[in-house]
Amino acid sequence: MTNSREIGRRRALRLAGATAALPLVHIRTAGAAGKLSMVVPDHWVPEGNVVMRRQIQAFADENKIDVQADFLTAQPNRVTLAAEGLARTGHDVAYFPIWEVQNNVERLEPMDDVMARLTGQYGPTNEICEYLGRHKGHWLAVPISTMSLFYCALGRISVLKEAGVDVQAMYPARAEGSPKAAEWTYDTYLKAAEACHKAGMPFGTGLGVTGDSVNWVGQMFASFGAQPIDRDGKIQLSSDAVRQVLEYAQRLVRFLPDNAVAYDDASNNRAYISGKSALVFNPPSPWAIARKDAPALAQDTWAFPAPAGPAGRYEAYATNFWGVWSFSKNKGAGKDIIAYLMQRERVQERCNAVIGYDIPPFGSMLDFPIWDQVQPPHGICYNYPLRPIHKAHPYVSLSPAPPEIAVRVYNRGTISTMLARLRDGQSVPKVIAWAEDEMGSFAER
Repeated sequence: MTNSREIGRRRALRLAGATAALPLVHIRTAGAAGKLSMVVPDHWVPEGNVVMRRQIQAFADENKIDVQADFLTAQPNRVTLAAEGLARTGHDVAYFPIWEVQNNVERLEPMDDVMARLTGQYGPTNEICEYLGRHKGHWLAVPISTMSLFYCALGRISVLKEAGVDVQAMYPARAEGSPKAAEWTYDTYLKAAEACHKAGMPFGTGLGVTGDSVNWVGQMFASFGAQPIDRDGKIQLSSDAVRQVLEYAQRLVRFLPDNAVAYDDASNNRAYISGKSALVFNPPSPWAIARKDAPALAQDTWAFPAPAGPAGRYEAYATNFWGVWSFSKNKGAGKDIIAYLMQRERVQERCNAVIGYDIPPFGSMLDFPIWDQVQPPHGICYNYPLRPIHKAHPYVSLSPAPPEIAVRVYNRGTISTMLARLRDGQSVPKVIAWAEDEMGSFAER
């Protein structure tokens, strides 16, 4: 996940100049009627970039426009966003991960017209897209599929079965699902975590301060109805629900890896791919790597939703956006190419290219056949996108707190650190008191 970082204006101006030196993909057409520059997420699956370039080329050809497309990974994109936002110059279309729309509300062109067209075609997005992409009733960016993902449970079929959890029986690869899914609760999860820990295969869920740790802890809080900060920005850490989830967590943290507090966003992947963990919350990227490097492990892997708690089933969702800067020199073409790239047939073509890793923002697009086709084993990714049969809600940690408050608490890793303190032996009241001080500078007590 990305973390917002403030930089000085002088340094931002230097960085803005430096971005001009980044490798570019120039798509030019004869008799071009204009110019457009955009940033595209650099996909970890190379085939995704190949298809994206081809689609951008097609737009350029059809519209006789000169398109400059820069494919950037997370860190260069963070630098570019900060520099261009402060310098008020740069690309026409920018790529905004998770919270970055809310960090740039004063610098973005409204996108209500584009979203009206897309939702008219494909129906509504999910509630997290709206939470992160809208401000004061207006869309400021368009949620996209590229590198957007769910943090599903990804588990070892055989190891979990020995721990009493038959994930294929609970979540078969079929449209009608199974009534056994109701058995997948946090009570079951705790028992399985203990059994797998005793077997030397602990769940690879960290207590660090980066996104993967914050996300799985956040979805667990939501499943217990625990909202550290409410939608009015008031701290609610003394609620019964928060105490309940922390009392549950006191038992759970004993079964996490020894280095859980030191986890970063790559730690869970390494633990799973190395065959040392029975379960992680992650998109199926470890499985995709194992297909080549550890085929037996890949064959023993299944993707399925997060457990349900007293307040329901919630699963962390990280979505990216394309937005048009208010200082863009070609706002019209910027909006046009975003709408073009978000047409169903193009979203599906890109999703196929990345073996189903990308999750579209529109529920009507969660029926692509790719999730039933990829293997081994057959059906591994059928339950990766949240479907109606899952009776689950997409979630981003700290929502529904006002986004300008939630992003600060998210980036500090406060809720995962609460569990780290429990693991260190601190009592629930002491952890709550610490968290109230941590959040007090951002929210109302």
